[in-house]
Amino acid sequence: MASGAFLNGFINVVFERLLTMDTVNQVLGKKLDPGLAERLKISLYAAEAVLDDAEHKQLGDDRVRDWLNCLRDAVYDADDFLDALLTKAATQKEVYSLLPSFFLNRHRKMVDNMEGVVSRIEFLVSQKDILGLQKTTKDNNLSSSSSSSSWRETTCLMEGNIYGREDDQQALIKTINDNSESQLSVIPVVGMGGVGKTTLAKWVYSVVEGFDPKVWVCISETFDVADITKKTIEDITKNSCALGTLNSLQNKLQEVLSGKKFFIVLDDVWSDDADKWKQFITPFHCGAKGSTILLTTRIKEVASVVQTCSSYFLNELSQDSCWLLFAANACFPESNGNPMLEDIGRQIVNKCKGLPLAVETLGRLLQGEDDAEEWNAVLRSDIWEFPMKDSKIIPALLISYFQLPPYLKRCFVYCSLFPKDHEFEKNELVLLWMAEDLLRLPKRGESLEEVGCKCFEELASRLFFKQEWCFHKMHDLLHDLAIFLAGDFYGRIEELGEQEKKKLPNVINFIFDSIINFILCITCFYYIRKI
Repeated sequence: MASGAFLNGFINVVFERLLTMDTVNQVLGKKLDPGLAERLKISLYAAEAVLDDAEHKQLGDDRVRDWLNCLRDAVYDADDFLDALLTKAATQKEVYSLLPSFFLNRHRKMVDNMEGVVSRIEFLVSQKDILGLQKTTKDNNLSSSSSSSSWRETTCLMEGNIYGREDDQQALIKTINDNSESQLSVIPVVGMGGVGKTTLAKWVYSVVEGFDPKVWVCISETFDVADITKKTIEDITKNSCALGTLNSLQNKLQEVLSGKKFFIVLDDVWSDDADKWKQFITPFHCGAKGSTILLTTRIKEVASVVQTCSSYFLNELSQDSCWLLFAANACFPESNGNPMLEDIGRQIVNKCKGLPLAVETLGRLLQGEDDAEEWNAVLRSDIWEFPMKDSKIIPALLISYFQLPPYLKRCFVYCSLFPKDHEFEKNELVLLWMAEDLLRLPKRGESLEEVGCKCFEELASRLFFKQEWCFHKMHDLLHDLAIFLAGDFYGRIEELGEQEKKKLPNVINFIFDSIINFILCITCFYYIRKI
């Protein structure tokens, strides 16, 4: 599953390692097809263009998943060749005296196989049209997917009861009331995917009084100022808006909001572009005192850009509240229920680790079911084994992953190697990422350690890590997501049985405490020597 994320990175590595044909011939003493390097570069560019689309489509199409795995293997073969070539180039003055003959023969054999590797990549690229793979951008790669966008369009209507959010409800109402004399208050509600931000915002929208108009706008990934402004106007006026330019749209919005005390929910905001936000918010300053914008987001940086009030961080639900939510969705009777089913159900709830969307998903799977075997089957199953159509928590968490740049995807999936509830120490994890060559290239004046620290902080900002005292932890379902995405690329050997160990693919990387310590020691020693 991690093929797409790692391919994005390794294709860039291969680009960096491509040498001129003169250097190839000088080092290896063997003439290659002059166009081989160019063919490799062109085919890799073509493959890279459709990787994002392939990474999304592999979730429901085994053919695409196989295509990604084959491409990964071919790119790794090319990388192995170029890596060996660079090593030989660096030592070519002493290569004949220091390296045994079998090593040189191995290099010549690799050269002979390189033509086959390039042909394999070219063939795989030629299959992209058959598989329906298209070039995508960050803004349209997920939102254009019908399988993911349909359930993400939210409305202000409440669905069922809210459990265990009494303190959060009171805190938000108090924040709104405390800012009744402010010209415009922007209150961000921040939390990880599936924790209940939208549900809480719906409740607040339904109970706040003294506001007119009240507007609900679902934002999602693309923060298009003109489009969101148009949606806001249409929700207020209840009419279609035909205005085309941003100037006319903002003037119209200012006109309909002028002097009014409004309450607006912007649900699921991802963009932390301060310039776009400043441009968008301009017409809203014309309202009456007490006007409020309630905004939900998974990203701390978004909150820091938009807030006029302190961010409200929404935590996981208590186990008792999760059980009430599960029982309601499973139609399990509040009294006189089957004690055996209740015991199994509470164990299922414990797997969800306080995420209401996961609790709701598993509860609905067992709606009206009174067979203990069926409940045990859900308990034994991993949440990622359920069909996408039966689950909202799977796409909810996947969206957070898909929004990451390739180098952060690699860093996140790498964390699947650690056990659940592992206490991540920032500097240690950064060194491991450096040793595994997972980080992006440093910018001018930037060290690799600084890049690693920024990567860690960005993942923490997006709530992939949660700080606990002097270390960080990853939510169990996010850890499950990392394992799910890693597929056969990473694995922990202690979690495999004897038969599974015998079937291990060549591409699997294993990590033990001793190996971690060894990598850390070597990396630290290298940087001490540099100092």
